[in-house]
Amino acid sequence: MGGFFGAISKRDCVLDIFFGVDYHSHLGTRRGGMIVYDQKDGFQRQIHNIENTPFRTKFEKDMSKFHGSSGIGCISDTDPQPLLVRSHLGLFAITTVGIINNAEELVDNYLYNQGSQFMAMSSGEVNATELTAALINRKDTLVEGIRYAQEVIDGSATILVLTPGSIIAARDKLGRLPVLVGKSEDGCCVSFESFAYHKLGYNDAYELGPREIVEVTADGWKTLSPAGDKMRICAFLWTYYGYPNSNYEGVNVEVMRYRNGEIMARDEITRGQLPKVDYVAGVPDSGLPHAIGYANRSGKAFARPFVKYTPTWPRSFMPANQNVRNQVAKMKQIPVPELIEGKKLLFVDDSIVRGTQLRETIEFLYGCGAEEVHMRSACPPIMYGCKYLNFSRSNSDMELLARATVQKLEGDEGQEHLDEYANGSTERGQCLLKTICEDMGFSSLGYQSLDGLLEAIGIDKEKICTYCWTGKE
Repeated sequence: MGGFFGAISKRDCVLDIFFGVDYHSHLGTRRGGMIVYDQKDGFQRQIHNIENTPFRTKFEKDMSKFHGSSGIGCISDTDPQPLLVRSHLGLFAITTVGIINNAEELVDNYLYNQGSQFMAMSSGEVNATELTAALINRKDTLVEGIRYAQEVIDGSATILVLTPGSIIAARDKLGRLPVLVGKSEDGCCVSFESFAYHKLGYNDAYELGPREIVEVTADGWKTLSPAGDKMRICAFLWTYYGYPNSNYEGVNVEVMRYRNGEIMARDEITRGQLPKVDYVAGVPDSGLPHAIGYANRSGKAFARPFVKYTPTWPRSFMPANQNVRNQVAKMKQIPVPELIEGKKLLFVDDSIVRGTQLRETIEFLYGCGAEEVHMRSACPPIMYGCKYLNFSRSNSDMELLARATVQKLEGDEGQEHLDEYANGSTERGQCLLKTICEDMGFSSLGYQSLDGLLEAIGIDKEKICTYCWTGKE
């Protein structure tokens, strides 16, 4: 995934940009970057690797060097950015969030037609933000270029461009990610997360529609290219990625998660499938609000049988080495023996992707004396790797727990019946649940239905991307 923040003001706004970007640290773990513009001294830029150190600590030393009344920054799970670009469109900075699935095709086409070159990373791949800038530069204006880039990119591209006079913000063509504008007495900001600018004294001012392009100045904003009619915002913003006090399309993340858990429990009660347990718990941290909703509706006591020790390792997937990541995940799990030994527990997780760490969590709970461990997923079985953002991206869909289990049960024939396997009320769906329980050691397993998830989000289902569950765009 990734996050972004920009600000433009009648005063120096470096601190706003610093804290605004830092408040997107939950969205990425690889790179952090800032570019600030000063009317006298021009652009100042810094990019740091944040895989083993939080954004805040890497950029604190840079703050004394930065000065200016506008700037943009990002947290990136992919390439180093923001980039500074000089072309026939002038000197500008750019940062992007998204995926370019047809990058090789676009690079070949650009090289063939333009006789140009790209800086290749050690993997041989091209920086996606550099490629986006190159596509923009094929047109006569920034707006025309942004529209062109978004049309030819297979995937998604949300774009922030910083010029000497303004910030140009473009939401991806199907609105898979949010772009919001905040306003204060001194200026405006552009952000992925609304809470980031609330803490900085900005108020909600505007939410871009899909494909919309706006120009933001210290005095306000104006639309340069209108929004499209079709939207497919990512459902995982509510179930997993979004911070609890964020709002997307008018729906608060934390409220949605409570409602989602309530709907899961309601439907299990209706089917007579609610297990007898001592406690309902969430898999920390993103599963906690779903579990609170489940506990409230089911009447079962909510508890925290284990907690995560986060001061040392705030994100278990931060280390680059998989073995280190796995060991960190184990070290973070601190049990409360009085809430585990001899107890029947029901855990709610935000999702079940590959199941690797979840398997270790179950072993850890049984090792601490749990009598039963029931598992619930706050979303349906993930059947397809995301091709629009970075959630559940895999080398193969067969790395996903649900798909691997289908292959184990029925081979290639099973891949023709994924809709049935995703539905726990069908015979194939029951086989999927039973097999995963046996393989993972669950006492029972339940997935939120797609209808239940969409009900919890509460906006028009045609506006929500459900590709990872249905394979339908």
